[in-house]
Amino acid sequence: MSEQLKVAKAAGVVGAATLASRLMGYFRDMVMSWAFGTGMAADAFYVAYRIPNLLRELLAEGSMSAAFIPVFTETLTKESKESARHLANAVFARLLVILVVLTGLGIIFAPYVVKAIAWGWAYKAEHDKYVLGVTLTRMMFPYLLFIGMAALAMGMLNSLRAFLTPALSPVMLNVMQISAVVLSVYFLADPIQGVAVGVVLGGLCQFLIQVPGLKRQGMMLRPQFSPSHPGVLKIARLAGPVFFSSSVNQFNIFIGTIFASFLATGSITYLFYGMRFIHFPLGIFGIAIATAVLPTMSAQAARQEHEEFRETLSLGIRLVFFIMFPAMAGLIMLRVPIVNLMLEHGQFDRISTQGVSAALLYYAVGLWAMAGVRIVSQAFYALQDTKTPVKIAVLAVLTNIVLSAAFVAWTRLDHGGLALATSLAATLNITLLTIKLRKKIGRMDGRRILISLLKIIPASVAMGGIGWWVSNQPVWDKTGNTLLKAELLVGGMAASMLFYITVMWVLRSEELRFMTRLVRRKKGAAPGEQG
Repeated sequence: MSEQLKVAKAAGVVGAATLASRLMGYFRDMVMSWAFGTGMAADAFYVAYRIPNLLRELLAEGSMSAAFIPVFTETLTKESKESARHLANAVFARLLVILVVLTGLGIIFAPYVVKAIAWGWAYKAEHDKYVLGVTLTRMMFPYLLFIGMAALAMGMLNSLRAFLTPALSPVMLNVMQISAVVLSVYFLADPIQGVAVGVVLGGLCQFLIQVPGLKRQGMMLRPQFSPSHPGVLKIARLAGPVFFSSSVNQFNIFIGTIFASFLATGSITYLFYGMRFIHFPLGIFGIAIATAVLPTMSAQAARQEHEEFRETLSLGIRLVFFIMFPAMAGLIMLRVPIVNLMLEHGQFDRISTQGVSAALLYYAVGLWAMAGVRIVSQAFYALQDTKTPVKIAVLAVLTNIVLSAAFVAWTRLDHGGLALATSLAATLNITLLTIKLRKKIGRMDGRRILISLLKIIPASVAMGGIGWWVSNQPVWDKTGNTLLKAELLVGGMAASMLFYITVMWVLRSEELRFMTRLVRRKKGAAPGEQG
């Protein structure tokens, strides 16, 4: 099987597993919105939850993979599986020490953590909300220990081309949190604290579900203190810069949370739910493709296969754009129906729908850039160049701070302006990364990417007309009618997808043909050929 087909197959496995996780995540959001709406408890929880959510993004989907996988893959490629196992155990020992220390510090200094995330609460003397935020932060900080271990296991399994179980592991977090919400509402005086316990247990289960896979691969983790191990030292050198550069989107979301703490109650929750909807296509496709291309590009870089490296990079970028631009159009046009149908019930009212829809609109503008950054950054990590992404990430974060302050002070966009600042910062990030990568590796198959965009963008804009018609139906201004709303939204989404695929087929889209060939190959292959 060619490397392109391997990448696409891996992305399909990760995407399918991530789809299951995201669907469970949206059910979790529905349960949370039903129980807590967008009031004080929800704001306090989502401020405290920024920490574990940030760490999940950075470790499981960001820096751990980006720093560990290239070195681990290089060891597998150039040395042996046994050498790779020793490397993983040495990393595990050092990681455990760091995580235990950070967890302890986080619990001790939780009051300062909350002040750093939500300055506005202290400024506006919202003492009760601040105290609750500190309590929840302390309760959820042990999640760091478990998600760090889960991220290391995920990086090992992905390097060994075992993608399914790691991609399914976030399902455990959703299952535990949903269970915690339901049980806490009925049995606890302060149910939001029970939800915090559910988050920690979910992190533990994310690690435990991957243990059988490690055993099957002969890679069961056991602490082995080897501070002078050359692979550990290389990962340590890569980890810091990678941690920052791969986390720029999360830092930008943090900045939005800080500014939102100065706005009306509910603003933090609006931003959280808005980004949750963005994470659906970003997680299923953007992260899936990025996860799939990193081991392949790392191996190609280790073997000095420059032409194959460019081919893999080009494929990743084109596949991401092929999916993200129509997803943008759909989210922008269908934002009110989506939020209305999925969240507007219980404590979540019409004003909450309008607030989340505004955040979703402005986040969606930058969806293509948020997904594209993940692919282009992976190319730098595969080449073990972490300095360039860091420099650009610093500039992107500073830009977001300036834009956030400007939009809050000089416009009436409120929390929508904070979402827009995040999108514009992501756009700047991918633009500068692309320019630098072009200088580093020479041509990037730019003509091929441009031809794809000239087909994708007009087709996505035209497709958005269907979503505009759906969102302008009067049923969205009324309460109830859930079945009719579901039929209208699902029918509109299906029609939009069919329209887009048809247009791309007429335009002879290379990406559509590639995905069609992949599906046909999978259906026609014998069982033994599908490994």
